[in-house]
Amino acid sequence: MAEKRDYYEVLGVARDADDDTIKKAYRRLAKKYHPDVNQGNAQAEAMFKEVNEAYEVLSDSDKRARYDQFGHAGLDPNAQASGFGGGFDFSNMGMGGLGDIFESFFGGGASSRRNGPMRGGDVQKGINISFEEAAFGCKKKINITKQENCHTCSGTGAKAGTKPQTCSRCGGRGQVQTQTRTPLGYMTNVSTCPECHGTGKIIKDPCRDCHGTGKVRVPKTIEIDIPHGINDGQTMQLSGQGEPGERGGPSGDLLITIRIKPHELFRREEFDVYIDLPVTFVQAALGATVKVPTLDGIVEYDIPEGTQAGSVFRLRGKGVPYIRGKGRGDEYVTIEVEIPKNLTNKQKGLLREFESEVEGRNYKRQKSFIDKMKDLFKQED
Repeated sequence: MAEKRDYYEVLGVARDADDDTIKKAYRRLAKKYHPDVNQGNAQAEAMFKEVNEAYEVLSDSDKRARYDQFGHAGLDPNAQASGFGGGFDFSNMGMGGLGDIFESFFGGGASSRRNGPMRGGDVQKGINISFEEAAFGCKKKINITKQENCHTCSGTGAKAGTKPQTCSRCGGRGQVQTQTRTPLGYMTNVSTCPECHGTGKIIKDPCRDCHGTGKVRVPKTIEIDIPHGINDGQTMQLSGQGEPGERGGPSGDLLITIRIKPHELFRREEFDVYIDLPVTFVQAALGATVKVPTLDGIVEYDIPEGTQAGSVFRLRGKGVPYIRGKGRGDEYVTIEVEIPKNLTNKQKGLLREFESEVEGRNYKRQKSFIDKMKDLFKQED
């Protein structure tokens, strides 16, 4: 079973973050990974559960305090039943540090984990794509630099022809034990071996390429398939494409955050597309067939006679394809009536002649407003 990630890392907040910051981070991530938005996406479902688990702990002052002091083990009910967290104050014992005492209570479990398989770290990368690429999906090549096992030493860290030696100080366990006499008797403290730093191995002749780390950083180019309908700020998770694991542990993941460039005409909300369409005064008054840009190209639309500024028309199925399943959002067209400027004297005369011919019934909203205004000021008089 892979080790749990740090709860602060899961929510993307600092360890000293206040309650409001934690709540805002949780709401943002819960919305991003919610099952309703990511139907059929097992990875998003796992992230959603992880985010909820982290928030459940960090939003509770008591649980958060125990987590800050003892990590995930501080929330383990089995550990608490064995005497951990039951009101026993370790800080007052004065016995060489909390870490040593903690390890003694759990039989060196922390050091055992350091010696066992460990999952590799995640690699994070951002990528910018166009509005249309996000709508219809695309393939992209990204360049990353990540650690890989050194080919020269096969990840051992030792020079070719040699191998790491078992640490003589700890016998390969990665931990050493000391005994302290207390009023309650002798207590055994377990701490990380200072010679091998918990690895249980000593490298006498380090590999010249990785300098004994067993890892080297290499540039890589990866081609990714970005699904149609992906939205700004969403993160794609490529399992096993992150940093290599330690001692046979699994590799981490590659996390790619999508950033969508603004479009000159379109705006997007979820899977719907919005656009403002300017028309002339005459087109709005008499009605007209106008050309409307969509993600699929230009279509013609008949606006009715007497169309008002701010009127909204819907083009069904002309929005962004749903990221999961079939179908698309809609396109909403808001009419903007453009009033002509820089008129000639002849044009102004024609408009005045037109105005003199227009009756109140042609301007119902203006007539209603004037009538209400008259009634209001009549009452004041």
